[in-house]
Amino acid sequence: MKPHIFIISLLIGWSSVACSTTGTDRKMSVPVVGIDSAEAEAEDSILSLIPDTISIAMTGDIMMGTAYPKPVLPPDNGRMLFKDVKHILSNADIAVGNLEGTLCDSAETKKEKSEFNYSFRTPLSFAPRLSEAGYDFLSMANNHAFDFGMYGVKSTERALNDLGIGFAGLRGRNNAVILERNGIRYGLCAFGHNSYTLKHRELWTVKGILDSLRVNADVVIVSFHGGAEGKQYSHLPYGEEEFLNENRGSLRDFAHYCIDNGADIVYGHGPHVVRCVEVYKGKFIAYSLGNFCTPYGISITGISGYAPVIVAKVNRNGDFLSGHIYSFIQRRGQGPRKDTTNAVAMQIKRLTMSDIKDSKITIGNDGTIRLKKN
Repeated sequence: MKPHIFIISLLIGWSSVACSTTGTDRKMSVPVVGIDSAEAEAEDSILSLIPDTISIAMTGDIMMGTAYPKPVLPPDNGRMLFKDVKHILSNADIAVGNLEGTLCDSAETKKEKSEFNYSFRTPLSFAPRLSEAGYDFLSMANNHAFDFGMYGVKSTERALNDLGIGFAGLRGRNNAVILERNGIRYGLCAFGHNSYTLKHRELWTVKGILDSLRVNADVVIVSFHGGAEGKQYSHLPYGEEEFLNENRGSLRDFAHYCIDNGADIVYGHGPHVVRCVEVYKGKFIAYSLGNFCTPYGISITGISGYAPVIVAKVNRNGDFLSGHIYSFIQRRGQGPRKDTTNAVAMQIKRLTMSDIKDSKITIGNDGTIRLKKN
């Protein structure tokens, strides 16, 4: 874990949130108006330390192994799971992902008997692997966060707190967090489609959280879990997606809504495959980052094993400058391993060319993402 991370939990009351119609107002991190020359010099000194370019590393689903109903776990408490990717995650200013499951050592699943094999309980001894990999924030707004009820939720929250990793996304828990580093305040939140998550379909909730983050943070990052699951759902549709008799959201509309209301980065997960990426109104969106570190319990055959790390570089206002898709493919029992063929980046490139009309970016076969020249 990178040092000097300051975490503030935002517990936002629905009735107390002031809404903005523009979605563009920002509170400056450092006041610069009405100060004398000595103070101005001090402010200039502080501002000179704030980086002009900020890097955000994004990954998809993480479930390092499960001890339920019987142990299916990598050796040595998973110490080698992130060996090929930790240098990328640790070198970014902020690294984010989705924690697909719980961190706990006991408790019975709350799921129906037919779903036992899809109840994920990763032992607490594996939790340090997340901070060692370089993660700063993990979404809990997914359909496995409540696999072991409130006991599992609280155990996971304690583990992440102990590691200094921010988290959000469960209804009535942490609605959002702010992480501060090098003079930049990052506001992060997460949404899902389950009853116990903050729902991405409840746009009034989304707006309230974004309004609060927008006036307290410089860069706002939104995570979402949604969409139909499986290899046949690689393409991003227009409109709502139905899966297992659930409304999994209109994710294109949701991501655009977030940016219209102040988000700078939006990253998604849930389909268990990668999807396209987009720059919308100067802001970066990854519609699905697929499975990232799921060595057991989740299919990683074929494109289901594609495990990218996407690093987006933005300026102080959160505007997209450039990016890179780092290609990794999962190996059973091992986690993400380097893809020397860049097949993952080329898959995201193909999907982007197919699913995003008038795309504002180009993607090279090596994964480089650039803005198109006007």
